[in-house]
Amino acid sequence: MTKTNAGRFFEDYAVGDVITHAVPRTISGGERALYHALYPARGALHSSDEFARACGLKSSPLDDLIAFHTVFGKTVPDVSLNAVANLGYAEGRWLAPVWVGDTLTSKSEVIGVKQNSNGKSGVVWVRTTGTNQHGVAVLEYVRWVMVKRRAAGDAPDPIIPELTPAVAASDLVIPQGLDFSAYDFTQAGEPHRMADYAIGEIIDHVDGVTIEEAEHMLATRLWQNTAKVHFDATNRADGKRLIYGGHVISLARALSFNGLANAQMIVALNGGAHANPCFAGDTVRAWTEVLDKAETSAAGVGAIRLRLVATKGAAGDLRGDDGKYLPEVLLDLDYWALMPV
Repeated sequence: MTKTNAGRFFEDYAVGDVITHAVPRTISGGERALYHALYPARGALHSSDEFARACGLKSSPLDDLIAFHTVFGKTVPDVSLNAVANLGYAEGRWLAPVWVGDTLTSKSEVIGVKQNSNGKSGVVWVRTTGTNQHGVAVLEYVRWVMVKRRAAGDAPDPIIPELTPAVAASDLVIPQGLDFSAYDFTQAGEPHRMADYAIGEIIDHVDGVTIEEAEHMLATRLWQNTAKVHFDATNRADGKRLIYGGHVISLARALSFNGLANAQMIVALNGGAHANPCFAGDTVRAWTEVLDKAETSAAGVGAIRLRLVATKGAAGDLRGDDGKYLPEVLLDLDYWALMPV
């Protein structure tokens, strides 16, 4: 009798299923050190306890994407172990900061299923919530993933969830105590405040990073992501290991420091698509479009909505004449961040 887990296939999901994911994770300062070694992340709020305290917080919270990757990684054995591709995100909100010493767990509810026309795979939508040791939700998001079928069979009735195109600014959760009224722009690294950005503005972040196989493998193991496409070179016909999409997200976010150093905290993920696969040897660059701006109730704190694009091509290039993503575009991510007004 086998005791190993082959993972779930498309026919193993039903709308309404609630999956409690295994292996809680206590986050140490080591995660931050490794994160900053893997990505050129330099946000002052996530780098300095003293800077964070000057902004009204008890200490420096862990990088927002550390929380995302940790919560996401817990879900992989149950949601995307047999994935063909992770397709997109919506309705994501960071609900509370994650601090060194917090223990995170994850739970997902299946909210949609739709078999693909080829009968070999289907799309599964889940809403995932990450919770700390106090039972406080720190993060929630929807993602959808293409999963292989185990065998041919009858297709379930398709249920496609209705998702909001963007989190409303009024629904953003501002960390308790956050105050940018005495914000130190010199220590943060750039002088630009929210008023300096115009809706529709395109920011070329200039720098590029060539992805190495070793760092991708380290990052994916760090977040305990077990998806086969990231590790097993025999899993794809081309013999390549697919770069974890979260690795591209963190890399692009870190590159965006050059031009957006004061977009200090991610508070919502409105939508996102991994437009094309990324492989070791690709050189990733990033550009951002300013989509919206909003006031918040916190002193000196504004919210800025940004479209972050990771690409192997030129800044501003996104779609072809046919409306499809250009082949060099890797990621299209729409998020809200907090910035001094």
